[in-house]
Amino acid sequence: MVGKWHLGFYRKECMPTQRGFDTFFGSLLGSGDYYTHYKCDSPGMCGYDLYENDNAAWDYDNGIYSTQMYTQRVQHILASHHPSKPLFLYIAYQAVHSPLQAPGRYFEHYRSIININRRRYAAMLSCLDEAISNVTMALKSYGFYNNSIIIYSSDNGGQPTAGGSNWPLRGSKGTYWEGGIRAVGFVHSPLLKNKGTVCKELVHITDWYPTLISLAEGQIDEDIQLDGYDIWETISEGLRSPRVDILHNIDPIYTKAKNGSWAAGYGIWNTAIQSAIRVRHWKLLTGNPGYSDWVPPQSFSNLGPNRWHNERVTLPTGKSVWLFNITADPYERVDLSHRYPGVVKQLLRRLSQFNKTAVPVRYPPKDPRSNPRLNGGVWGPWYKDEYKKKKSSKKKAQKKLKKSKAKPKWQNKARSFPNCPSDASDVTRG
Repeated sequence: MVGKWHLGFYRKECMPTQRGFDTFFGSLLGSGDYYTHYKCDSPGMCGYDLYENDNAAWDYDNGIYSTQMYTQRVQHILASHHPSKPLFLYIAYQAVHSPLQAPGRYFEHYRSIININRRRYAAMLSCLDEAISNVTMALKSYGFYNNSIIIYSSDNGGQPTAGGSNWPLRGSKGTYWEGGIRAVGFVHSPLLKNKGTVCKELVHITDWYPTLISLAEGQIDEDIQLDGYDIWETISEGLRSPRVDILHNIDPIYTKAKNGSWAAGYGIWNTAIQSAIRVRHWKLLTGNPGYSDWVPPQSFSNLGPNRWHNERVTLPTGKSVWLFNITADPYERVDLSHRYPGVVKQLLRRLSQFNKTAVPVRYPPKDPRSNPRLNGGVWGPWYKDEYKKKKSSKKKAQKKLKKSKAKPKWQNKARSFPNCPSDASDVTRG
């Protein structure tokens, strides 16, 4: 793995090398400085954030722009790996993400863009495009390309106030409107049967796992209930997607829809809860979906949040349910919740079904022990397992006493910790 992890590191067991990757070079957090690789979470909470496997990569603190630095590492991996051996290479570029930074030469083509954030964003994206080109050329140079599949996948919509654009989709990053959740992506491979096509079927990021396992001729245990589907035939041959729904999110903590209620949800669902679900053509939103304007590119001036040419939307007071036909209306302009109450009820029931399988939310407060100042100035695993220390001390004491009496096997089993799960679902942020 090369690039941004951002899936937790409070214990060593949460690090990339303990989550399935043989090697790791990159950052544990997001939105750090592209050149210094330092990240400040808050005043007084700053630290170095660049890792080589499980250790801080101080030797690479050379002021190299992260997009170029990660590309160089990828080229080195491909140069040293034999193309006859299988390889899964996950590259999580920091770009394009705030802080908006780019090498000076990439600004040359964008002097006509008045909005400085948009200009910086364009420069960063040009550097990223060049990086993808260089990775592709490396795949060709070292003999990987003809038997490779390149997947370019993003994680969320853009932030208009920081140079991004989702136009003509509604909303922005952090919202449940299409502008926040519909992300760009493409697949490039000599193995594709139908090239140069556009896939408009339902595809979710969880589908990549079973798809890649299938392509690598691996086996998935039938007892494992995966959320994803093998969608290779959908992408390669244009067949219908096996997926019929997508749970975008259910957030039981973010309940700011004061006018939401069980009554508004027909007694099926409390519409004060922020949630969104897609079933075939239909998309349902409840609660407060977030910032809901339609924002064309460069609608924000350099002087502040002054806007022009964008549609300001004031959400109707008391409204906490929306229904859209996304196929016919991808821009979410025509709310159909009053016209099709039967569809609303059907999707509310599906939401309720999903919610029954949810695990309790665990969102602990910030822990001062995570401060890099207490860990050599580096962001990294900080949680100390007190039980292990006590257990070690106990073993030493037992040796001294030279107890010879054997204990039942069940007493030697590892103790579990309710707040420190060690399975792959543990993605607690440090």
